[in-house]
Amino acid sequence: MKLASLKQGRDGRLVVVSRDLTKYADASHIKPTLQAALDDWDIAAPKLAQLAEELEVGSVPSERFHEHDCASPLPRAYQWADGSAYINHVELVRKARGAEVPESFYSDPLMYQGGSDSFLGPRDSIPLGDPAWGLDFEAEVCVITGDVPMGASKEAALDQIKMILICNDVSLRGLIPGELAKGFGFFQSKPSSAFSPVAVTPDELGESWSSGKLHLPMLSTYNGEPFGKPDCDVDMTFDFGTLVAHAAKTRPLGAGTIIGSGTISNRDPDGGAGKPVAEGGLGYSCIAEIRMIETISNGEATTSFMQVGDTIRIEVKDEAGHSVFGAIEQDVVRA
Repeated sequence: MKLASLKQGRDGRLVVVSRDLTKYADASHIKPTLQAALDDWDIAAPKLAQLAEELEVGSVPSERFHEHDCASPLPRAYQWADGSAYINHVELVRKARGAEVPESFYSDPLMYQGGSDSFLGPRDSIPLGDPAWGLDFEAEVCVITGDVPMGASKEAALDQIKMILICNDVSLRGLIPGELAKGFGFFQSKPSSAFSPVAVTPDELGESWSSGKLHLPMLSTYNGEPFGKPDCDVDMTFDFGTLVAHAAKTRPLGAGTIIGSGTISNRDPDGGAGKPVAEGGLGYSCIAEIRMIETISNGEATTSFMQVGDTIRIEVKDEAGHSVFGAIEQDVVRA
């Protein structure tokens, strides 16, 4: 099934969305919000699934679904932890500044805890206070968990993945070096992220979800031009079972925890860093990555970060070309 939160109050109004994303049925009589459903998932999920089937056959009242009416599926969450599962991205970041990748990075996931109290909606504008902050988008896959006990195994963690969605993990690249130099991690450099209009249960994805990975391409369109189309399962060093278990190593995770994959990043078939879409490559899921490749190749980056008026669209389509989660489409405005 596919679930969304229409904009209403702080936590939205829960609705069930049709597979083709054209219509919805109100689900607030089952649970008022997605968080409430996750808190009582064993009871709520079968009722929501039944409503979803009734929606498909037209036996319940429905209305036209508009993605711009949506908040993020969880407009705010108890926890948002973002990993860096694509080591190709990490390798490029470090190579661009002449640093080696520590061996532990290949066996122990990187992860930071982001702000989760004020997510942007999938069609909300991104406010930019200062162009010098270096605004960037990051196209990612994310999962929403149920209750995960402390010390859960990879297999147990995988079983607690309730829904899958996609994300624009907004980053301010110009602020990151100074913050990391303090040795305390990200804060100001990671403003509000945005998530897809709908979240999808694993069973709904069929063979496109297996072994804790989404087996579909991530499509990014920047200012109307194709920017990236890497495959979400390729070059993913750590699957979501591993990422969730990593987050739960020393503490339990509450229902409604969101775990991110980090920027989707593929190597070229020849093992190279990757080429732009315009040159026949799979492109990139963030501006920073093409800037890293420009720096490695030419000694300096020439692609600018996002400016007021720029737009980014992030989407995943199935093999038939249908949108799976709906699209994140945002413009940049002056804060």
